[in-house]
Amino acid sequence: MTRDSLLAGSHRALMRACTLLLAVVLLPACVVADTHPQAERVVAISDVHGAYDSMVRTLRAAGIVGEDLAWAAGATKLVITGDLLDRGADSRKVMDLVMQLEDEAPDSGGQVHLLLGNHEVMNLIGDLRYVAKGEYAAFAADEVPEDREKWFRHYFENLNSDDSEEAARARFNELAPPGFFEHRRAFAANGHYGKWLLEKPLIAVINGSAFVHGGLPPLVAELGLDGVNDKLGAELSAYTRQMNLLNDAGLLNPIVNYYDHPGAIRNFPIDPMRSRELMDAGKRVIDLHESSINNADGPLWYRGTVGCGPLIESERLDAALDALGAERVVIGHTPTLTRQVLQRLDGRVIEIDTGMLQSAYQGVGNALLIEGDRLSVFNEVTGPDATIAKHPRRVGLRAESLSAADLAGVLSGGEITEMRADEQGREFVDFENNGQTITAEFIRNPRGRGFVPELAAYRLDLMLGLDMVPVTVAREIDGKKGVLQFVPAGLSNETLRSAAGHGGSAWCPIVLQWPVMYVWDTLVYNPGRRAENILYSTDNWQLILNAHQESFSTKRGRPPWLQKAELDINDGWLAALQELTDERLQEQLGDVLGKRRISALGKRRDELLAGAAR
Repeated sequence: MTRDSLLAGSHRALMRACTLLLAVVLLPACVVADTHPQAERVVAISDVHGAYDSMVRTLRAAGIVGEDLAWAAGATKLVITGDLLDRGADSRKVMDLVMQLEDEAPDSGGQVHLLLGNHEVMNLIGDLRYVAKGEYAAFAADEVPEDREKWFRHYFENLNSDDSEEAARARFNELAPPGFFEHRRAFAANGHYGKWLLEKPLIAVINGSAFVHGGLPPLVAELGLDGVNDKLGAELSAYTRQMNLLNDAGLLNPIVNYYDHPGAIRNFPIDPMRSRELMDAGKRVIDLHESSINNADGPLWYRGTVGCGPLIESERLDAALDALGAERVVIGHTPTLTRQVLQRLDGRVIEIDTGMLQSAYQGVGNALLIEGDRLSVFNEVTGPDATIAKHPRRVGLRAESLSAADLAGVLSGGEITEMRADEQGREFVDFENNGQTITAEFIRNPRGRGFVPELAAYRLDLMLGLDMVPVTVAREIDGKKGVLQFVPAGLSNETLRSAAGHGGSAWCPIVLQWPVMYVWDTLVYNPGRRAENILYSTDNWQLILNAHQESFSTKRGRPPWLQKAELDINDGWLAALQELTDERLQEQLGDVLGKRRISALGKRRDELLAGAAR
């Protein structure tokens, strides 16, 4: 038996011991370190979402299983970064295969590392919004009829309506399709799948690569590897067990959704005979309801690792990687724009969710292969691929296949299909591209040669890595010189967003995006920023910066609206500004700003650097 298989066996034995202890004392998990020995070959997949056939083809392409689905990868480590479940009908078959491979791999010196995804957690805690009827149906043959009748009676007796029993039963069966109650039994803390999942970590580090489902929020830098796994794993275990205790006592109906748990518990009928254990269980569930295990600030839901621009995320990523002792992170959760494995932030982030469940995400399965310093991909259809593409620059919602370069090509040379003006006199043009309409605003050049502020802003964005200014190109239309600036679909502005209370689901938290805007508008001296032209792409609440017609003044200092703002010059900004040399400014912007404006831009850059040094 190899050293790795001994370690794997010890890991499983320790986890079984932890589980037994948990069952006795109802306390969270024991500490199991998730930094693992070196492996010559590591294969990672993510976000299967019940796509059993696609997963099998992907594992075969990567040499993990043979035709008989037995482990065939020798000493390889297989990492699955979560989300086996939800949306796809075959998630039970997926889990059973992973369990089988977990048992088989150590015999050859290999190991399977299943990490929790947000959908595993959702199934454990009763957030069942994305469970497909087919997933419930896989448990229907095992369901106990008495369970269904017991919980229907509970539902009907607590129903605040005049519905007949027949109507109530029909509604109940919609809420709890065939197999529902056996599914809930299987995902209980002592259930076949629940017990197994509660043993799994959130983050693992192998060969200097960190693996996690969603991303690396600041919480990871704060707690470190064992801290995240221990604290959040403990909270998940406690929530699940206390919820199950309330289920078993007949107090909390399994059909009550996770988000309604606190309200349902607070509305329990008063019973002086209720045990202290049950009272404490209800309080514990309420207290743990906002745990980071199931929130956007936790590593299972966080999208900033893919959604925040380099000026925001680089510093945060470095802090998290340092805390984990890793050089890069491999993540799932957010399907890649091109449905390929992608890398961003100089290869420190590898994105491997390529939309394996084709019916939901229109992608295919891909497996990442790590052998020493070499990274490559196995595609379920086309096989091995030595290249990992760079995460594309993307400002604003558009067709996923349309890159920034492609979009610039359409705007600069495409045939205009329609021109129109709005009530404010702004001019818009439309293009047709592969059956989709692309809209751009035509902004005429200001009077005076050599001053094209919107084009200057776009080029400066590219130089800094800001990723907030839409694609902008020079174009002459009907003898009038100007620029065309891409107008994304689905825009909102700050006035509308704040009034509606939207933006809480932003991939990159809005509270992090605004400080970048402050520094940017100081650098370009933009006095014209107002709530109406602070724009967002509503698909992910990415901040979009246009309206630079008043920018690039020859003044120094800050525009009036930013006089009292605190400017956060983080390490990312510091490096970007230092690379913004006078020579580069002249080379890239000389034809669109002119010497005096470039000189003033350089002086404002120096003022920002000086302010950061104080």
